[in-house]
This record gives sequence, C-alpha cells and structure tokens, in this order.
Amino acid sequence: MSNHSLNPLERRAAVSLASVFAFRMLGLFMLMPVLAIYGQSFANVSPMWIGLAIGAYGLTQALLQIPMGWLSDKFGRKPIIIAGLIVFALGSVVAATAESIYWVTVGRALQGMGAIASALLALASDLSRDEQRPKVMAVIGMCIGLSFAIAMLLGPMVAAAFGIAGVFWLTAILALLGIVIIVFVVPSAIQRAPKGDTVASFSDIRRLVKDPQLMRLDIGVMFLHLTLTTLFVVLPGQLIIGGLVAAEHWQLYIPVLLLAFVFMAPLMMVAIKKGKEKAAFLASIVLLTFSSISLVLAVNSIIAIALCMLFYFVAFNFLEATMPALVARFAPANQKGSAMGVFSSGQFFGAFLGGLLGGYIAEFGEPQGVFAAVACIGVIWLAIAWNMQIPPKSKIISLSVPLSDVEKAADIADKLVMLPGVIEATVVREESRSYLKIDDKIFDLNQAKQVLGLQ
Repeated sequence: MSNHSLNPLERRAAVSLASVFAFRMLGLFMLMPVLAIYGQSFANVSPMWIGLAIGAYGLTQALLQIPMGWLSDKFGRKPIIIAGLIVFALGSVVAATAESIYWVTVGRALQGMGAIASALLALASDLSRDEQRPKVMAVIGMCIGLSFAIAMLLGPMVAAAFGIAGVFWLTAILALLGIVIIVFVVPSAIQRAPKGDTVASFSDIRRLVKDPQLMRLDIGVMFLHLTLTTLFVVLPGQLIIGGLVAAEHWQLYIPVLLLAFVFMAPLMMVAIKKGKEKAAFLASIVLLTFSSISLVLAVNSIIAIALCMLFYFVAFNFLEATMPALVARFAPANQKGSAMGVFSSGQFFGAFLGGLLGGYIAEFGEPQGVFAAVACIGVIWLAIAWNMQIPPKSKIISLSVPLSDVEKAADIADKLVMLPGVIEATVVREESRSYLKIDDKIFDLNQAKQVLGLQ
C-alpha cells in the first residue's frame, strides 16, 4: 500500500467517524433555522430564552471538550464517545418532551455535555498514520460542512411536519445510530497517537492562549460562530415577515449555501495560488461585516435577505476553512492538537455568546439591532486581525527518538533545527519522540533519520 494514499483501515476510520460527526452535527444544525419560529409554542418563551436555548449547547461544549478528551486518554476512546452520545441522546429526549422553553434549554445544555469532538478526533489520530492524518481530518471536515447544508433542508421540513419536538426526536435517533456505528463499524485501536495530536493540557493552554497570533485566531473563530448563532435568533422570523412561510425556508437556504461554496472558490484560489492569504482573510471579514450592515436595510425583501446571506456565507465558509489550517501552521510542532483544543473551545463558546447576545437584543430591541450588532463585531474582528502574520506553509511530522537523558534531547533538537527545510524542531523526552515543522519541498527525511540514528 502506497504511503501517499489511505489504507483500508484509514478509509474505514475516516468514513465511519465522519458519519458519526455528521449525524451529531446534523441534529444540532437542524435546530438553528427553526427554533426561533416553532419555539414560540413553548411556555415562558421570550427572545432571550430562544437565544439561550440555541446557545446553551455551545457553553457546555466549550467547558467539557478538553475534560472529555482527557477521559478518553484514561478510559479509552470508544467508551467515552459512546457515553457522550448517550448523554447527547438524553438531552434530545429532555428537549423533545419539554413543555417550557426552560426545559428546552436544559436539554440543549445536556446535549452539549456529550462533548465528544476531541475524543473523536483523537480516535481518528489513533487510526491514521502521520502523513495520512490530514486527509482523514479533511474527510471529517467536509462531512461536517455537508451536514450543515443538509440541515438547512431537513430542519424546516421536519419542524413543519412534526413540530420542534420532531427535530429533537430525530437528533436522538441519529445519536443512537452513531453509537451503532462506533460499536460495529469504527475500527478499534491501541492508542498510539502522540499526545500533542489529541487534546490540550493545562500547561499547553497557558502557553497557547498567550501566543498573540494564535489568540487572534481563537478570538476570530469565537466571533465567527458568535455571528452565526446571533443571526439565526432573528433571521428565520425576518424571512416570515418577508413572505416566505417557515416550511419553505429551505428553498432559500439551499441555493444560498450552494452558491456560497461556488463563489468561495475564487477567493480560495487567490489566497493560495496568488499568495494573498492575509488579503483574502481580511476581505472575508469585510464581506461578513458588509452583509450584516446590508441586513439592517434588507427589510421585508426576500431577495435582499438572500443576497445578504449569500455574501455572509461566502465569507463564513472561507474563514471556517482557513482558520484551522492557520492554527496548525502557527502552533508549535508538538502542540498542534493542544492548539486545536483551545481553538475548538473558542468556537463553541462563541456559539453560546451568540445566542445570548442575539436573544438579549431581540428581547429589548428590534431585529435590525441584532444585525447591527453583528456588523459591530465584524469591525472589532477586523481591527484585531489587521496585524495578523501569515506563517510560511509547512507540514508537521513526528519521528521516534532513542533518548537517554535531557542533554541528549536538547542536542538532538539543536541538530534537527539546523537541517535544510526544518522550520522548528521539538524533542519530547517523556514521549521519546521528535516533532518537526518542515518545508517538505526541501526537507530530506533521510537526513533527519541519520541525526536520530534511525539509519
């Protein structure tokens, strides 16, 4: 089997784990376009509580992502993933049987307590070789993106036929289907992935949070998902005011999302092929801000709202795809997974803040105030990102190292970093492993193996 392609085990792991991710995210995304509309039937409902119900999931996800990853290190990946899916299913049942918005919010928070993303990614790392791991992660990422588009179609249809309870019951069923896939389809593995490729530690977090470039990205992803959940607190209601009944919202969402992917492609090509990554990044924030300002003016016009949403999702898709790759490039060679853990927590926390902000403004103001707030967030984000530096493109590899003492580890690190194509070298004595951030166009693996005494 070629080292340049996925082997059968890796293909099976990628597809099965991606499907678990997709089933779980599908249930969550389906709620966004419908809760603000169909949630009006609950007792004690208000715009603030609608926002809290949307965002509560993000808060518990942000708080528990790293602890659940630690538990998967101690007790194994599959038991923790299955436990998380059970908790997620229970939260869905609580929300499905709720009669008041309070219990819907409790159910959403309970769903978020099944925070299995870090454990799933760690299992993907366990089941893939270093050089093939990015492909496995890419498959997972594509399936998550696809689930968002499908959710925009299914959410309004399921809610129209079975009410908001039907959406929650479907999420519970999908969680149980995920358990079946984990038990019977996902390969089992001895945990062999380097610690740095799985979850963050407290010492890692302290260092990574203080890094100014990573901080810009962590704040950025928080703002990005803050804007998404903020918009969906009031956007479905604006579509109804514009004359599009709830059951037909998918007729707007699907074309907008498909066109957004099409129009994102030229922006991506400019960023990658023309070397204009920073310009494209800042332009996307400007486009996101412009779309939000335009929504303030797009009153009672479905076409105007659709155009604004198209601009928004072109920017959103580009930033969502770009930022994780930048995190991997900024992160120290042996702390890529830790950096992703902090990044993911920021993402989920942004979803919580977005629900809180959107609900608060909608409670005491007008929908246009929500759109204006999103535009202000975009301006703040642009100011924070303005001095961002784009690191050179690199690849991270890890190699085993025969070590006997601390001095030898330091000596090996000094020798490795002097090799052509090595941008950064870290040797972790406790793991007997070296982490190299390299330019693979000029890096010679054989030279590194000679330094490590592997040849």
